[in-house]
Amino acid sequence: MRKRFKFQVSGFRFQVSGFKFQVSGFKFQVPSFNIQYSIFNIQYSILLLLMSCGQHYSPKPSGYYRIDFPEKEYQLYDCDCPVTFEYPVYGEIVPEISRLSEPCWFNINFPEYKGTIHLTYKEIDDNFDQFIEDNWRFIYKGLIQRADAVNERFYENPDLDVYGIMYDIRGDAASNVQFFVTDSVKNFFRGSLYFTVRPNADSLAPVVAFFREDIIRLLETIEWKK
Repeated sequence: MRKRFKFQVSGFRFQVSGFKFQVSGFKFQVPSFNIQYSIFNIQYSILLLLMSCGQHYSPKPSGYYRIDFPEKEYQLYDCDCPVTFEYPVYGEIVPEISRLSEPCWFNINFPEYKGTIHLTYKEIDDNFDQFIEDNWRFIYKGLIQRADAVNERFYENPDLDVYGIMYDIRGDAASNVQFFVTDSVKNFFRGSLYFTVRPNADSLAPVVAFFREDIIRLLETIEWKK
């Protein structure tokens, strides 16, 4: 028994009768085939076409721009302040000019990397315990709110009477490296590394690691003036 199909498209009448196609008076003879098998093939072809037109999206991992760093090279800082140390030649020392600044408050600027090491020297005058308390409060009640952890690295040079702690602050804190050194009698010297960008531990990691080495060099070369 032959199956008959009729459908209308844009004013034209198409008729499928057995194996003959008639379109507006024209007749087309096609080879004999099984109509059910043909419909299946058409449906399968359409499915493959739709699948081939789809776009496959693979999310790419987050990346950051590559940063080129200069070669490590240092020079001596020696001025009227009662402390000397070595600092990198690609840094620029400038005085601190805020309204709260005091003599021997200065910064090492790294404009290309939007970074600054803030340095403050204070003479101890029966207030050593207060300096230590202020330092602890600033780190553990201020910076720790945005940090994941704080690692303390103790430093001492008995021959030069220099003792201190460097703080590695992990996470999206405003500052990732802080430190202080002292002789606990006369001299107290404090520093902190900041960047004028939004804190992001992942993107800043290589820059922080680079300048951490400079801070370690600074700590290892500190001497008090007599």
